[in-house]
Amino acid sequence: MNPIRSLLGSRPAVLVLGFALGAAGLGLAHTREKSFSSNPPATLKLADPGEAPSKSSYAPLIKEVLPSVVNISSSKVVHNRMSSEEGMPMDPFFRQFFGQEGNDGAGRFNMPRDSREKALGSGVIVSPEGYILTNNHVVDGATDVRVTLSDKREFKARIVGADAKTDVAVLKIDAQNLTPITIGDSSRVQVGDVALAIGDPFGVGQTVTKGIISATGRGGLGIEDYEDFLQTDAPINPGNSGGALINDRGELVGLNTAIISHGSGGSQGIGFAVPANLARQVMDQVLKNGHVTRAYLGIYPQDVTPAMAKAFGEKQSEGIVVGDVSANSPAKEAGIQTGDILLEVNGKPVTDSNQLRMSISMMQPGTELKLKTLRNGAERDATVKLAEMPAESAKADSKDEQGGSKALEGVEVSTLNLRTARELGIPETTKGVVVTDIDPASKMADSGLQKGDVIQQVNHQPVSTVSEFQSAISKAGSDPLLLVNREGRTLFIAA
Repeated sequence: MNPIRSLLGSRPAVLVLGFALGAAGLGLAHTREKSFSSNPPATLKLADPGEAPSKSSYAPLIKEVLPSVVNISSSKVVHNRMSSEEGMPMDPFFRQFFGQEGNDGAGRFNMPRDSREKALGSGVIVSPEGYILTNNHVVDGATDVRVTLSDKREFKARIVGADAKTDVAVLKIDAQNLTPITIGDSSRVQVGDVALAIGDPFGVGQTVTKGIISATGRGGLGIEDYEDFLQTDAPINPGNSGGALINDRGELVGLNTAIISHGSGGSQGIGFAVPANLARQVMDQVLKNGHVTRAYLGIYPQDVTPAMAKAFGEKQSEGIVVGDVSANSPAKEAGIQTGDILLEVNGKPVTDSNQLRMSISMMQPGTELKLKTLRNGAERDATVKLAEMPAESAKADSKDEQGGSKALEGVEVSTLNLRTARELGIPETTKGVVVTDIDPASKMADSGLQKGDVIQQVNHQPVSTVSEFQSAISKAGSDPLLLVNREGRTLFIAA
């Protein structure tokens, strides 16, 4: 018998068919190869290797600036001890790992819950001596601060000083061959200027983002005590804090500080930077005095809104209204009163309360200012000598919920008593009615009135009881001007 047949059985046709298909496949492959090789070669137009990669590239200035921007990692130990009585009881099996050191003798074990909190941020080298500017919140409370340069060198940093009110901190490293950045004049920055943000977002490494300056002099955001931010749409993300915001000349104009993220945690195109001029002033004082010393006028300034101007009988919304004057302050000694409208400081018109606070805070105690004010339609001149800002004390929140009368729509008040005044942290001699409840959708809530505020005047008429308040409101009409005491400080609120 044929050996092949014995292996394949009685179906030799299968083998023949296989050879036939194989031959067809070889023919098809050959055909395809022949068809592909018949296409003409592509003629490519290649860029001249001698030309720059981009006509409008920021690469040259970025290469100069990158060595000035550093990564900052900080850590601090948080102490917390939890007894076995807190939460679930400790299983006897686990007690052997704590021994008798954690046993208080009553079968209770104190488990150490110390943890180390770490933070990542950025910083900017501003001098060849190793001084670095960053945000205070990057190193606040840190026991260990490490700085990594762009060339991967790592150094332990010392916190020279910090100012929480402006969120600026100064660090120092002992290193050689540093590349300090050129510090620009942030007062010359204009809306529309190109802005480049450099930092180490999410710890991925040095990153550059581009945008423009969206606004200058941003304040009243509640981010810091003293705010004069540059706003930019250059993306700023976690880890960018303390990094450089530069212009198209590679000059430092700000320190990246904060973003508005609407809960996403990432950039939404609204970022804020501390101006370079402010950061430099803080650094100068830290290096000279070890801390920041601020001048103090002793007033609570408020912008004059159209509603407030109308309530004061003024035709235009000019100047700044004095919402409060602190006792024993330079303003008090100069005769400034609550309700005065501040028109000029040293001959220059004032129109922005936040800018006034910023400029005075950065002056030196002992500086003399010439003020022009408006009181009851008559202009007055005053000379005031600024003092050093005193330490601030914390105030308590209101907890009074009893009694009340709704003389204003959506607002409930009660007569201020001694106990409530103490809880509010205001002088016991204060007279007025306290806001015990307010509808968030009401007109007064929209104007800024809050629960716990003490209303002392209605259209300049003092009120000390609910009945006096009701009477004053009935005479005031639909647009009352309220003098409100909030945490010991007075301010005007116009409906």
